Amino acid sequence: MKVEGYFRVLRPRKEGISAGWPFNRWFGTNQSFRRKRIEGKQTEKNCSLNPRKQHISALQRLSRSNKEHQRSISKVTIYSFPCSISDPEPFPLRIRINPQVDLPSPAMDSSQPSSETDPMMKNQPRRRASGGPEHKCNVGRQPSIGGDIGHAAAETYLITRLTFKLLRYLGVGYRWITRLLALGLYAILLMPGFIQVAYYYFFSSQVRRSVIYGDQPRNRLDLHLPKSSEGSKPVVAFVTGGAWIIGYKAWGSLLGKQLAERDIIVACIDYRNFPQGTISDMVSDASQGISFICNNIAEYGGDPNRIYLMGQSAGAHIAACAILEQAIKESLGDSISWSVSQIKAYFGLSGGYNLFNLVDHFHSRGLYRSIFLSIMEGEKSFDRFSPEVRIQAPAIKDSASLLPPISLFHGTSDYSIPSDASKTFVEALQKVGARAELIVYDGKTHTDLFLQDPLRGGKDELFEHLVAKIHADDPEALARDAMAPPRRRLVPEILLILAHEISPF
Repeated sequence: MKVEGYFRVLRPRKEGISAGWPFNRWFGTNQSFRRKRIEGKQTEKNCSLNPRKQHISALQRLSRSNKEHQRSISKVTIYSFPCSISDPEPFPLRIRINPQVDLPSPAMDSSQPSSETDPMMKNQPRRRASGGPEHKCNVGRQPSIGGDIGHAAAETYLITRLTFKLLRYLGVGYRWITRLLALGLYAILLMPGFIQVAYYYFFSSQVRRSVIYGDQPRNRLDLHLPKSSEGSKPVVAFVTGGAWIIGYKAWGSLLGKQLAERDIIVACIDYRNFPQGTISDMVSDASQGISFICNNIAEYGGDPNRIYLMGQSAGAHIAACAILEQAIKESLGDSISWSVSQIKAYFGLSGGYNLFNLVDHFHSRGLYRSIFLSIMEGEKSFDRFSPEVRIQAPAIKDSASLLPPISLFHGTSDYSIPSDASKTFVEALQKVGARAELIVYDGKTHTDLFLQDPLRGGKDELFEHLVAKIHADDPEALARDAMAPPRRRLVPEILLILAHEISPF
């Protein structure tokens, strides 16, 4: 029998400590009186025996009971008076017998106590004896659909809990309430499309969910694979948006589904959000996810020489910080786990790249200054996490030549992050010699390019731009793209129009 004990001394002993037996330090050697209470049964008797023998006898009786009934006693409390009259109060020794240990069943003996004769055995739940082939662990069991749904539910619960924790910490103002109500109605209007994408996400064999890329919380990524496995495929490493607070890898499922139909692998990188992490944690997670893709995507059929980095909204900012940080490390000769030269191009969708220009705008939109400063680790960190500002610093201008070609996409009716944020970033990049371009879409909002237009189906300007750039060096793929059928509509037009009008973004 395995016995696990922990001892709590409420009153330290002063006298009677002797060596040779561990319990002597608590019970001494001069005790003349003992009182035992075992599971509510209390007895008293004069003690003239050695304390060691008395305690061994008590443990032996408990051991016999355990062996007969194949279960363990949950708790035993033994009270003992000290050996000195100057210490009048008893102190407890509590022994906990491990309930997980299974013991062999001995032959029945009428002299041993039973549940009818021993009050300790009453009201104790019966336990099955483990062991035997029928109890072997199912090692290597494949994950089930229920397990996948449970994992997604657990992560959704984590996101919701962190969001409410943030709101309790900062207080919920009028703008937050109206934004949340608008967001709920917006999601209801687009629900027909969300349900179809969710079905694909959870039940399609083309999706590899929650591939682990690091040891931090939420260091996971989803892989959206084409149906055809012939040849190596171009890869898009995608960092999702979410105002640095509600970002999640599943938000890229629609993009992953549609690019996979054009023979492109999409890896949606998850990362810690605020308040679970701050901007430095987010950039570190994104960089580690990119490193995993660069070093391991060949195992999933991807071409490590054709990797494209993309981010949307807050994800565009995080991805830009990650690739610029990596370029600076390379220019300084620091140790790196992936190279900027492995990235063929960077695509930034509706992103913000200068925190100094955005803090007041976000405050007016409901992302209050106190929240924003907490996310960005204070105003002192704005220089480091503003790619537009950092690229112009004289000390790191040499790193601009290492950056891949950069394409920024933005809608002119984007009220969450104005299109001027992309325009000024492109100008700063071009000023230091980087290859950068800006593509503007008239009348498009923050979510039109990423959600409403893809859900509408048919031809999509942004989607066609992306595919054309990714397949620019592959004439056969360009020919297949020209013959590809129009994408299927997922949401009725009337619902898309209403969602456009009510969108909180």
